[in-house]
Amino acid sequence: MKHTEENPEYPFIEPMRHKQLYFHIIFFLILTYPVSTFAQSWDFVKKKDDILIYSRKESEKNLKSFKGVTEIKEPAEKVFALIEDVNNTDWWDKNLNQIKVLLYEKNKRAQYYLVYNLPWPFKDRDLCVNVTTTIDPVTGVSKITAVPLSGIIPLQDGLVRIKDYRQVWTVKPAGKNLAHVELEFYVDPADNLPDWLLNMLLTNSPINSINGIRKHLEHSDNH
Repeated sequence: MKHTEENPEYPFIEPMRHKQLYFHIIFFLILTYPVSTFAQSWDFVKKKDDILIYSRKESEKNLKSFKGVTEIKEPAEKVFALIEDVNNTDWWDKNLNQIKVLLYEKNKRAQYYLVYNLPWPFKDRDLCVNVTTTIDPVTGVSKITAVPLSGIIPLQDGLVRIKDYRQVWTVKPAGKNLAHVELEFYVDPADNLPDWLLNMLLTNSPINSINGIRKHLEHSDNH
């Protein structure tokens, strides 16, 4: 109904219609706006040991996240089982000088505490982690997501607590005895480490982790 001389008793209808129209337009734009506007795309960095490395600028952060992509000649279930088992840490980062498992529910969740050894003159870092695991029973794709966990371990003297961290493992069946593996990784160690140096060093983090899995599986196959 239009607001005209014939219906002066409804002067509010036309403005309300305009507001509804504006709302629908804005809602439509939000839904159709390119995702890349909110999340940067991955940029290829290098290839090493058959592992493709990508980087991405994180929104409102100085540091980049990194992703390693490769295929491992093992069944996807076997690769996933190794990554998921927080009680089997032989292949983990060699700079870890303390690993304490706080909770573990197989194929569901885990919590653990880590201490990273950094070279002088930098302080060592510690981190509390909460892990969730999802498995798609139809596709066989499994995902392990790790983020910081607060309120469990108090701050420790002489250590810098890492509070901004994300690690996502994705394992997909890629054929008989072949697994497609992706590791997405971001960490801000905080305090006194230059961003350019961190970005350079963290580029190799996915390579080291994936190669750790390969070596562990090869060793287990030979015994």
